[in-house]
Amino acid sequence: MTGGPMTRRTVTTLTTVTAFLSVTAVSAGPAAAVPERPWRPAVMAALGDSISAGFNACGWYVSCTSRSWSAGDHTDVRSHYLRLRAADGAIEGNNVNLAVPGATSANLAGQMRQAVARRADYVTILIGAQDACVPEERRMTPVEVYQRRVAEALRLFRQGRPAGRVFVASIPDIKRLWQVGKDDPIARGFWSVARICPTMLARPTSTTEADRARRDRVRARVAAYNAALARVCADYGPACRFDGNAVFGYRFTLDHVSRWDYFHPNADGQRLIAAQTFAAVDDWVGAPATEPAEP
Repeated sequence: MTGGPMTRRTVTTLTTVTAFLSVTAVSAGPAAAVPERPWRPAVMAALGDSISAGFNACGWYVSCTSRSWSAGDHTDVRSHYLRLRAADGAIEGNNVNLAVPGATSANLAGQMRQAVARRADYVTILIGAQDACVPEERRMTPVEVYQRRVAEALRLFRQGRPAGRVFVASIPDIKRLWQVGKDDPIARGFWSVARICPTMLARPTSTTEADRARRDRVRARVAAYNAALARVCADYGPACRFDGNAVFGYRFTLDHVSRWDYFHPNADGQRLIAAQTFAAVDDWVGAPATEPAEP
């Protein structure tokens, strides 16, 4: 028995609809991807100690934030801020420097709270030299305490700015500073009179076994701090980058050191740190935003 006119019209209609849907599905292909938003920080903050504050990079015992490797705006330094501004002017004028000369890891959480309050969505951290540069070895910050403090600061950032990103710089090799300055009488004079980093720089010309061992232990402590930084950053997830010991491993010279104290980086040293560290995050500029991993 064959179908009547109504049945034939129904079949024809269904066939036409099916063909249309098939053609549409083939031509459309997979669902079109929603364009990903590029990473464009609107506010950045520098956290840390005198190095990030640009201390003695432009004058006698003053902070020179314009020369900071992180948030400085002096064109000679080519800081992270200036490199980000060149990629996208949205960050113009929103470079906050919260680093404090003399700060240790104990001060980092407080600085991070300030960064969160300022709505920073990119923070840089360089801290730890003052945890090792103390009057006596026994007063150096234990590694586990240092790691816990840094982890707490990053926890505060994730909590307050969950879409933010973090860059963590390694602590410079202060034994390298001793190596490049120990034969310079002016450098030795500054270190002695100002009692600069005595754990490493006291008795700089001494070759006794005790002094050699002391310098090695202090360097080992700084290396351990850097290893702790790498662990904490890895635990944070893809929204944190560590420099892979680029700063610690760089063989700087006295030409990179301030003549005001023979300890802090001068403008050339700040430019060097900026170049060495930005390499760890340059793929973020213009790259799709990545949500941080869950805590």
